[in-house]
Amino acid sequence: MTVDLLADQVQSVEAIRQSFPALARRHAGQPVAYFDGPGGTQVPRPVIDAMADYLAHHNANTHWAFPTSEETDAIIQAARGALADFLNADADEVAFGANMTTLTFHLARALGRRWGAGDEVVVTELDHHANVAPWQAVAKERGVTLKVVPFRPDTGELDWEAMGRAIGPKTRLLAIGAASNALGTITDVVRARELAREVGALVFVDAVHFAPHRLVDVRALGCDFLACSTYKFYGPHLGVLYGRRDRIGSLDLPKLEPAPDTVPERLETGTQNHEGIAGAGATVEWLASLAAGGGTRRERLARLYAALHEREDALFGRLWDGLGGISGVTRYGPHPKRPRTGTVSVSIAGVSAHDAAVALAADGLYASSGDFYATTVVQRLGFARTGLLRLGLSIYSTADEVDRVLAGVERIAAGRRVGG
Repeated sequence: MTVDLLADQVQSVEAIRQSFPALARRHAGQPVAYFDGPGGTQVPRPVIDAMADYLAHHNANTHWAFPTSEETDAIIQAARGALADFLNADADEVAFGANMTTLTFHLARALGRRWGAGDEVVVTELDHHANVAPWQAVAKERGVTLKVVPFRPDTGELDWEAMGRAIGPKTRLLAIGAASNALGTITDVVRARELAREVGALVFVDAVHFAPHRLVDVRALGCDFLACSTYKFYGPHLGVLYGRRDRIGSLDLPKLEPAPDTVPERLETGTQNHEGIAGAGATVEWLASLAAGGGTRRERLARLYAALHEREDALFGRLWDGLGGISGVTRYGPHPKRPRTGTVSVSIAGVSAHDAAVALAADGLYASSGDFYATTVVQRLGFARTGLLRLGLSIYSTADEVDRVLAGVERIAAGRRVGG
């Protein structure tokens, strides 16, 4: 399989790129190359069309006895089914919300109502703070002890010995990220789950950065809850929460008395983002359509992700090696031979991450900078003040774009402006 063609299993990269209107954008005479995918990807035309079609032809509130309301109900249910296929779950185990952060705070509040002094929750330093702050709030409000598992700055991976020490008989929940949005590290969630299960603890997984790069399988992970965000894998700004049916049914959720108490609707507060939900369902269907051949939607997604994984590894090797050859540039996170995504953060000697991002943007190379809400990671690496520059590969990334960003970083490191 080559970098420029995803073999016979899925569409070519150029064909895929034709689906994204944003890729036609130019900046200072250059086509824009988006390396900001870890913070949010671009959206293909079929997803945009699905959202516009909902607003134009089906817009209504739910559960009423007229056609547009009934159509809205059907669209929501179809989207649950699509995301269930994406996660290898059942449709009644999929809830929607504003974003992963909001959903996690909501879940944490419900779980925390049954915890108190003497109970413990385990989080990790490697996580985005959306999977830390909600559990910190529970600890403060309920007198729960919060234990934090460190990561190793030299490898970008969790300290597993510390994990073993942190999880014990008083642990009520382990909150763990499947992949680091700052370093690209893929964590062995199954290994962590086994530790939690030995003491009867629940497992919550943040799969926001994982889902765009590896196909989620909640059955294989064996988790109780898992959250992701569709805008990280080519969809609208929407959060998705998986919960085991029995777990959702037993939650002591803060909710309005007249609101539905059915599973999974009892997880959803107020009127939902119906056009976003329509777009989320269309996102999964679009991804599945990229795979050649027949089979179920889940089977097509599996073929797509296998091909994308191979292609991303090849592109990332090019990016990683190229960055390593630039004087003054330091890469952070696991080596490409370790489990990781196509996301890397770097520092450039004598240049703040923000200034580097501004310089790259001048040449149509869009990259994010700062701490990416993975605040503890960036602090532990020593860049709390200046931040890091993050480069992430997406489904539409090409070898030419990788070469362009490498040339841009090299010019910045050498003290020359990008485009000069």
